Amino acid sequence: MEPLSWGGIIIRMAVQFSPVWIALVVVFGLSITYKRRLGLYGKLFDSVIGMIGFALVMFWVFTGIFAAFDMIIQHDPLSQVSGMKNKLPGTPLPDGSGYYLLGGDNLARDVFSRMVAGSWIVIQIAPLATLFAFMVGITLGLPAGYFGGRLDTVLSFTSNLVLAFPVILLFYLLVTPEIVETGIPSYMAVVLFVFPLIFIAVLLNSRFHTQTAKRNLYVGGALLVGLVLYLSLINEQGSVISFLPAWLDLFDVPGNLLVVFVSVVFVNSPTVFRIVRGLVLDIRTRDYVAAAQTRGEGPWYIMLWEILPNARGPLIVDFCLRIGYTTILLGTLGFFGLGLESESPDWGSTINDGRKLLSIYPHPALPPALALMSLVLGLNLLADGLREESLRD
Repeated sequence: MEPLSWGGIIIRMAVQFSPVWIALVVVFGLSITYKRRLGLYGKLFDSVIGMIGFALVMFWVFTGIFAAFDMIIQHDPLSQVSGMKNKLPGTPLPDGSGYYLLGGDNLARDVFSRMVAGSWIVIQIAPLATLFAFMVGITLGLPAGYFGGRLDTVLSFTSNLVLAFPVILLFYLLVTPEIVETGIPSYMAVVLFVFPLIFIAVLLNSRFHTQTAKRNLYVGGALLVGLVLYLSLINEQGSVISFLPAWLDLFDVPGNLLVVFVSVVFVNSPTVFRIVRGLVLDIRTRDYVAAAQTRGEGPWYIMLWEILPNARGPLIVDFCLRIGYTTILLGTLGFFGLGLESESPDWGSTINDGRKLLSIYPHPALPPALALMSLVLGLNLLADGLREESLRD
């Protein structure tokens, strides 16, 4: 088998990504067709910048999802093939069974497969960790801004205390092996991961507080499901938090992944808290809040169903930007060999592996670097599009 030309490499890569192209066409087709019924999301398709950003983000989302089902990856991202060390893009395998489309790295692993597999790691951690951080920040920021007083003083002081540390330094401290061995990240997970339960319970209770039967059903069901997921999330066999029987532990989160997840939530929550608090201080003076108070609505109903929906524009924009920041932080951690396993195909670790021979063999480091850049660029463009459309709303 002869090595592929760059034209052949591009064609074969496009074929490998065919499930992603199909998914993008379906999503864009349905979204544009029904955009007038989809609120702010539908209005996004009136913005060229927003559409470009959304396409870049969804490309990597679908890539990560399909990679998890081995629909794009050609070779095992951790397997080594003899004779393929630092081979150039388009080099055929010695047994003639295929190609390393983007070449091999210094351990003879497929660069293309590692880049694709790395997208799934980013898609798992960045959006979900950012969502958890938002739930923590919103749950604390709403009452701090609405009630004020000592509660606001204590919570603001605590958030400022966390923000006083440089973000990167704080990340490094949380994921270093010495800190992990103390069990501090596991105990932090116990505290931080309970906030989504609190948020959902208060949200449903405030919405259906006058309908007792519905409230009990919805709140009880949500708490039951959430509690099982919460216990499974914080429980890990062999760690300091290990108390569930095997039949009740629905899933295990690898220790290194949990540490990174907790670190992202902890670092981002104070910033979200400050944003939410500032928005509440402004919105609570509006006439519709006074009208809700006059109707006799409870404070949590006003916060969650009057104030929060009217703060959605800035929060959605910040959510997209914060996913980008988290992606960069994950890449930085991987680059310095912190957080995930050393053989992990995450983009930061892959870039770090490739940089050692960058002047001689640039191909192992460039694909994950470009992938990271394109995802962050897409998130920034998506945030710009959402900001543009939310201002028109």
